Order: sequence, then C-alpha cells, then structure tokens
Amino acid sequence: MGIKGLQGFVATVCPDVCRMVDLREIAEKHRIDHPDFPPVIVVDAMSCVRYWYTPESWVCGGQWREYLAILEDFIKAFMAAGIKLVFYFDGVVEEKKRDEWIKRRFQNNKEIARIFQFIKTHRKQPGRGMFVVPSALPTFTRFALKSLGQKTVCTLQEADFEVAAYGLEHNCIGILGQDSDYLIYNTCPYFSIEKLRLDRLVTLMYSREHLCHALGLSLTHLPLFACLLGNDVVPERLLEGFWHKCLVTSPHKNNSYSRRANVILAVANYISKVPCSYSSLEHLKEVLPLGSDMTLLYRGVQSYLLPGQRSPWIPPNVTNCQTFSLQEQTAMCQDKEILQVAKEQHIRSENYTIFNILSSGETECSNSLEDDRDTEIPGQALIYRPARQHIYSVLLESGKGGTPDLKTLWFAKGPDVEKQRYSTFLACFHLQDGMEELQALEAPVAAFCCLLAYLMMQVSSLSLEDLNAFVAVILCLKGKSAAQLAGLQLPQVDSRAVHLGAVFVRGLTTLLLANSACGFPFRMDDLMPWEMFDGKLFQEKYQQSHRGCSLEGLLEGNESLYAPFHNLKSFICKACTAKKRTIQSRPRGDGFITGTQQREFNPRFQQTHRSSFVPPYHNQMRGFLWRNPQPQGREYRSGHPDRRRRFHHPPQ
Repeated sequence: MGIKGLQGFVATVCPDVCRMVDLREIAEKHRIDHPDFPPVIVVDAMSCVRYWYTPESWVCGGQWREYLAILEDFIKAFMAAGIKLVFYFDGVVEEKKRDEWIKRRFQNNKEIARIFQFIKTHRKQPGRGMFVVPSALPTFTRFALKSLGQKTVCTLQEADFEVAAYGLEHNCIGILGQDSDYLIYNTCPYFSIEKLRLDRLVTLMYSREHLCHALGLSLTHLPLFACLLGNDVVPERLLEGFWHKCLVTSPHKNNSYSRRANVILAVANYISKVPCSYSSLEHLKEVLPLGSDMTLLYRGVQSYLLPGQRSPWIPPNVTNCQTFSLQEQTAMCQDKEILQVAKEQHIRSENYTIFNILSSGETECSNSLEDDRDTEIPGQALIYRPARQHIYSVLLESGKGGTPDLKTLWFAKGPDVEKQRYSTFLACFHLQDGMEELQALEAPVAAFCCLLAYLMMQVSSLSLEDLNAFVAVILCLKGKSAAQLAGLQLPQVDSRAVHLGAVFVRGLTTLLLANSACGFPFRMDDLMPWEMFDGKLFQEKYQQSHRGCSLEGLLEGNESLYAPFHNLKSFICKACTAKKRTIQSRPRGDGFITGTQQREFNPRFQQTHRSSFVPPYHNQMRGFLWRNPQPQGREYRSGHPDRRRRFHHPPQ
C-alpha cells in the first residue's frame, strides 16, 4: 500500500530520482545482453486497474466489453515490442495490513456516499475526480487477462512482495505499477503505470540509487527509512513524536515544502547518522513509543527483504520476522489433496476465493457502489449470504448430511458426475428444480438466469420493471460490439439503477465462487460480465422499463428476441412463485415514487422473506469468518458462517 507522500516528494523535491525511458530501447538492450531470455515486465495489476479502466462511463456498473478491448490493446502494444508481461494480483489481505485496509474501506464508503449524492442531485455521472473503479473490477481483470492468454498469478501474500521477488529472481527489465514500496525493495527497476504512454511505450522510471543519493542514504537504509516514515506494518500514529524530534534537529527544513516533505528529509537525516548495525537501533527505544519491544520495527524491515537478502538492522537471534504477522490459521479443510489442488488453482488464477476459505476460513470483499440511504435494497453481502453459506457447506461439510462429496465433484468423471456438479451449483441458488430448463440454454444465459432468479427471490422490493430491464440487457447485449456500447448515450443516470448494477455484478462473483466449489460445471469464461452485462445498457433498459416503454422499444425492434424474452421471464417468475415470491409491477418513472406507487418498506417482511430459504445442506459450522466490508454500515451476527470479527461497522 506504500509510504504516504513518498512519490509526491520525489516529484517535487528531488525530480532527478525519476526520468522518462523508452521501454522498447530497454527491451532491445536486454535482448542484446541476454539473448536466451526474452525481456519481461512484471505487472502489479492491482495498482494498474484504475489506469486501465478508461471507458467514459464508470458509475453504471462497468463497461465490460470496452474494458476487455482496452486490456487487449494494452497487451498488443507490449507484444509488438517483444516484451512479455506477467500479471500479479493480491490473493489475500495480510493480517499486518488489515487495519490499514479497513481504514481505506471506511474512507471509500464516504466517497461512495458523495457519488450517490451527486447522482441524485444532478442526474448524471460525476467527473473523473470522484472516480472509483466499478465493483469487482480486479477480480474480473484477472480472469480477463487469463482469457487473453497472459500469465496471471494470484498471490498467497501481499502482491508487492511477490512482484518484487519475481522481478529480482527472473531478471525482469522492470516492475510496472504505482506503489512507492517499489522504491524500497532492492529489486529490478520500477516503472510508473500512471505516466505510461502506451502509444510510444515511454514512462517514468524511478531510481533507488538516485533516491539514496538525494537523501544521503544507502540502499541498506531504505527498509528502515520506510518503517520510520510509517507504512503498512509500523503505523504513523506511533511515529509523530519521533518525527517532531527529527524536525527539531534537521538542517534541511524548508518552509516552502509541505510538512510531509520536511518529515521525509528529517527522518532521512536522522537515519544517515545511524550506523548500519542492529545494536545501533537500541537507542531508538528511547525515542519511539515501541519501548523495549522492537518486534514491530524488525518485522517492518524484514517485510522488504526478498529471498536471499539480509539486513544489518535485524539481530541474528531474530529470525522469520514475517511469521509474526501471519495469522494463526484454523485448517478448516483437513484433506491435503483438496487443499493442494485449491492452492494450485488459486495461484494460477483458475478459481475464486476457494483456497482462502479452505485454508483459513476467511474471504474479503471490497466496497461496492451501493447507496447507503436506499433501505429497500439490502447490502449485497446480505443478499448473497444464503448462497455463500450453501457454498461453504459444499466446501467444508463434504459428504455430510446429504452434502455431495467434494472429491467426487472435483475429480470424478462421467455424465452422472457432470449432472451432479450442475445440480449442486443450482442448489446454491435454490434452483435445482429448474435444471432441465437451464441446461437447454446457452451457458452464459443459464448462469444469468440463476443469478437473476436468486436476486428476485432475495430482494422483495425488486419489481417487474426491474426484471424486464435485466432480461432485456442480456438479450440486446449479444449482438453489440465494444464500439457500439461505447457510443451509447444516456440522457441521465438513475441512482437506483447504479445501485442495482453494482449488486448484480457482485452477484457474478458469487457465481464464480459456486462454480469453483462445485467442480466447474460452467467454464469460468461463461460467467464473465462481458458475456451478460453492460452498465450503460442496463441504465438505458432500466429507465425505458420504468417509463412504460413497449416491448418493441425495450428489445430495440428485434422480433427474434420476443420469444426468448418471454421464456426467460417465465422461468424466473415460476422459480419465484415456487418460493412464494410474487413479482409485482412498480414503475418508478423518473426515479421518484409518488401516490399509489409508494409502498412502505417493511423490514420485518424483508427478513421473513430472506430467512425462508434454507439451503438443502444443513450447515453445522461455527466460527467461519466472512469479512465483507460493504457500505450498508450495519452489522449482522449469527451462529452461522459469515460471522464477522475484528471490526464492527463494515466499511467490493
């Protein structure tokens, strides 16, 4: 997550630390020096998704086909220069960084609330200054890159460490990302994704050596320097007093600089006078509130040491400092074969979240564009909780009380097993009775129907107009190119449709989870958003539907879509009726409910409705942790899996 203010400091105070470079030239030099090894750039994908997502519309739920085309162009530009890319994604949030991660989720909640207030006031998307990435963008980026033939790695720890280690071990020409920690690791050069000009393949390259020269430090000093500025291991709140003492004695204080810049210079000045020895750190106990326990500082320094590297700051009797930060795992799954396969699939980016669940009983979800003030739509974490609990039963109660045997689902072959995989998947969404009808559909359409039927069952405030809009999207999307979707213009943006778009896209990740758990009855490619959803198109269909648009208008005059439209609606309505859920018409016009259209929200009815669905596989697990900060600002606790811990007000 980086060191606060360091890259800004470099840009303003010591710009010689970075310079524009031509990646083609660097690659060509590498080919000359290493003719047997192609030039490779290792990409910190999590710090790049914000810069990859350039479609004009971002608030409506994602312009997925446009985004896929952008990723393809990105890859082609490097391929044309003979540069191979390796993409790394965070697979976990390490315990040592969880507090900072939670803090950022809370901050994101505030940003999301401001976005919804803007949409409600102006009926349009905010400017890029308020930009947040569409829900689940990193997750689907990972699968997109894999589908485009790229080597894609999902990490077992924080990605920045594995990226730096890979770059060093494989003699990569550089790391592409946007994280100031790459100025601290002693690894290959660090390139900026933010400053990349894809058309010319030029960008900024940061030099650790020049940074050290500017600060009067050596490369050995940098890990300690990072820790004493505050990072993901050593909290800034512990360092304020130390910074003040450094500022008082610093000869470099400049009133034209920001306080943070002066702190950076003052800390560097302090460290430059400290001999590179662990014994010289002893006097830090007097100036740091860490007291006699220096473990935090040692762990922070060691977090920057790559395999084979040593530090003079770490005492010889302190080993494996990184293990201090590792959470004690509860070995949720006792089957080593299952766990090993899940781990291998995790690393190769073939499954979704399964290894985290089986190994530690945890999974995370970041913020989504959900409207905290819309009390009619529960938080997506609650909407998909029954499905998740059912999936946990499949994973963790293999062969118990009617639950299918996990080894059979994952390893066995034959038509009977394929049928069992499909049936188990449908059972996660309470749709096992619709298996014959769903198998007759194209795979993406069948998966779409599973998700939409489940959503209509779980959220009683969803109306016939909402259903019509969703069904129209998947039918009208099929023939549209990325360019056609990019050209679609919206006269206004509806905040409720924004919310529903985010909820639907989060549901797609639940499909990925169920598919991974059940032995892949679907191809993962068939569950991707570019196969069944487009944010702007959904906005258009939603507004048309709620204004009473005719079927002809809703389906763009394509008569061949009329029968599929009625068939899909019929299936979903029938599935809901079987669960005593009647979908009612409730047009909202321009988004405001008036007169007889107003219906009082009844939380008691909502809760009764949600709790009426009991997964076929009774779940006896206790202590399973679902960490899902979502912007509803409510806490729910129960004895079932999904019980939260550590933080009380949840911050996609």
